[in-house]
Formats: sequence, C-alpha cells, structure tokens
Amino acid sequence: MVKVSFLGIGLMGLPMAQRLIGAGYSVTAYNRTATKLEKLSEVVNPKGSIAIAHTPAEAIAASDCIVLMLTDAQAIRDVLHQADLSDRTIIQMSTISPDESREICREVMAAGGAYLEAPVLGSIPEAKSGKLIVMVGAEPEQFEQWKPLLQTLGENPVLIGSVGSAATVKLALNQLIGSLTSAFAASLGLVLRQNVDVEAFMQIVRQSALYAPTFDKKLQRMIDRDFEHPNFPTKHLQKDMNLFVETAKSSNLDTASIEGVQQILQTAIDRNLADLDYAALFSVIVPEESKIH
Repeated sequence: MVKVSFLGIGLMGLPMAQRLIGAGYSVTAYNRTATKLEKLSEVVNPKGSIAIAHTPAEAIAASDCIVLMLTDAQAIRDVLHQADLSDRTIIQMSTISPDESREICREVMAAGGAYLEAPVLGSIPEAKSGKLIVMVGAEPEQFEQWKPLLQTLGENPVLIGSVGSAATVKLALNQLIGSLTSAFAASLGLVLRQNVDVEAFMQIVRQSALYAPTFDKKLQRMIDRDFEHPNFPTKHLQKDMNLFVETAKSSNLDTASIEGVQQILQTAIDRNLADLDYAALFSVIVPEESKIH
C-alpha cells in the first residue's frame, strides 16, 4: 500500500486521514497544532499505520504522496516551500481559487514534483463515512493513478478537467452554500416574525422546486440559535465567498448579490461568530428581538 503523508488534521482532515488509515494506508501526519493529532489513533480496527511528523519537511520526506487539507493557499505554500518536492505527488484538497491552484501547480512541477487538485464537497459526517464528493483537476493518467486513494474518501471521484477546473467548481458550489443559506435564513426569519407556522412553511418548500436539503439541515440550528459544534465554521465560508467574489470579478461577472452575502458573513465575524457553524449568519439576518433597537 502506498505511503501517504497527510498535512492538516482539522475538522475535515481528521476523519479523512482516519479513513485512509482504516483502509490500510501507512499515514504520516502533520498538523501545526500538535494536540489535534492525538485523535488520529481513534480508528476502529485500523488496517494501516500512523506516524507523527514534527515538521512539514519531515512529513513530506516520509511519503511519495502528500495530501494537503490546509486553510488557504498561503498555508499550502508555507509547508511546501520547506521541503524537497522531487518525485513527490501533491494532492491538494483544500478550497482555493483556480489561479492559486494553477500557480501552486507550476511551483510544484518546477521543484520536480507532480500536482493534482481534489477539493471535496461534504462535511464531517460524509468525511467519516467516505461519502465526500471529490472533484479532481488533473491529467487523466494522474486521475487513474490516484483514483483508488480518492475512492477511500468519496466513492465516485469525478475528473472535471485540468488543474483549476475542480477549484472553480468547488468555489461555485461553496457560493451556493452561502447564498442558499442566507436566502433561507431571510425567509425563515420572516415566517417567524409574522408568527406563521414553520412546519406549514417547510411542508410547502419541501414539495416545491425551491427545496434544497441544506434547508432542513440548518432549520433547527436557526430556530434554536444553536451554532456550536460546527461542521463548517463561519470563517471558512467567509474565506470561500471572498475567493468566489475575487474570481468572479476577474471573470467579468456582476457580483452585487454575492457581495451582500459577503457582508453578512463579515458582520458575523465581527460579532465573534467566526468559529461557530455558518448557520450563525441567521443571527445577523434575524437578530434576537431583544437586541432590535
């Protein structure tokens, strides 16, 4: 089985690395906050093995395949620039812009390595069950080479096209997360403020072409204003919406509607909601009545 180094053991990186270990991969893990590595051993009947690296360079030197699940493009560059990338394959799975992905690809190839992007759609439950949607930007032969590894994380990885194409699709999808959630929050807020039965509203929505499953996933969180234990924190959605707006503007798109969501997320960050579930944008759109002036 191929040796894999996994850099970035966060909310998503942890269950993804555990999936690889459970599937029989020999995994060397690195995380800037070392305490997060302690949970890696919580794998039921692991077939693979776990090793801990103390530096990015040590992790990258340990394996031919390097999986990255890091915060942003700068974090990716910070770890890659510390190591010898010769004959290493970098599988970049974080959400970054297509231009950033292409530039990092060029840097990796110039250093003697290979690069493919494979961002994922889904959250912690899907990561744990291996049901992430994996989008791949790579050459066809690269996709076939690494498809078995990617299938451990998502049953049906999809080759979108060359590097940059999967990053583009991932930004497009995450924009929908922000826009759909904010739109639903506004509609739900109006229903609540007008004392209309929420379940009656939801029954109609569920029967219509307007329905998106994310509405039910976030419904109770919004009603209860319970945003703890996030699968996807507000700060990460804000980062992705910012990347979308930047990329869309460079593609000559009108981003006025998206900038409204961007501002809602910034207000949530300003209100110290950065580390809570992104459903917390509900509290910006629908402030508690005691706080309305």
